[in-house]
Amino acid sequence: MNIIGPDKLIFGVDDVEACRQFARDYGLAEQGEHSFVALDGTGIEVRSRDDESLPAALASGSMLRKTVYGVADQATLDQIKAELETDRDVKVLEDGSIELLDDLGFVLGFQVTVRKAVDLAAERVNSVAQCNRGINHVGVSKDHKPSIQTLSHVVYFVPDPVKAEAFYEKRLGFVTTDRFTGVGPFMRPAGTQDHHTLFFIGTPPHMQGCEHFTFHLSGPTDVMQAGTNMVNKGYQSFWGPGRHLFGSNWFWYFKSPFGCNMEFDADMDQHDDSWTGREAMMGPDNSQAFLLQYREKWAPAGGPPPKA
Repeated sequence: MNIIGPDKLIFGVDDVEACRQFARDYGLAEQGEHSFVALDGTGIEVRSRDDESLPAALASGSMLRKTVYGVADQATLDQIKAELETDRDVKVLEDGSIELLDDLGFVLGFQVTVRKAVDLAAERVNSVAQCNRGINHVGVSKDHKPSIQTLSHVVYFVPDPVKAEAFYEKRLGFVTTDRFTGVGPFMRPAGTQDHHTLFFIGTPPHMQGCEHFTFHLSGPTDVMQAGTNMVNKGYQSFWGPGRHLFGSNWFWYFKSPFGCNMEFDADMDQHDDSWTGREAMMGPDNSQAFLLQYREKWAPAGGPPPKA
């Protein structure tokens, strides 16, 4: 099935204005009253928890109400409908998208993707071997505004990661790229080569919901600048900056009013069907290649760096 990846995450939140402001500060563009989007049109929808247009919440009370995947074409949409309506209710909505529940009760939507091409160069690096950035092109500027390019992935807390993996693999054609032993798999659908658009973390049932979600940026410098902007605006850093091992993506996570963490990421591995998945125990040595610690700016002439 030619599923490309998540087009939209829909939230029912306690504090709508706090979430709207967080989305603005993160760097998403407002599109109407409820939507905030990246450069390619993917994004999030923010509504009040009691908004009657929202699907029912999970028993855990997770603020994530629905994950909408983009597919390549109408034929793929029809294929998904035919496959899943054999054992569950599949609704066709007014906009032509379909809606259903996965095997763990998450609400899924599928639509012909809204993604559009992003005409923006990735971050380039000069090295001894090759001058990729070019002569007289500076690598960083205080005035640069990081660009939020596309919705990257979502991570679920689930009570049964084995059951979740089986559904997405057998019914929707997702591929497991890597996994943390006893925790859960990283998965990608057939329509993308991103290391993952979905990751499951096994947890007790009362925790079921969204652990974090993220958008791709153009490179590590954008991750650093975007994260620094959030710190300067008073948001709480949760994890990072650093670089993951599985996926190789640069990351910086922040606490958010969406009831989950929200990440910046860049430079994720790409895989095809010849890739052999890896497995490792989850822990500090396998979760990141390195982890940095944010400090306030200082200069050597001003004395020693501030204490952590």
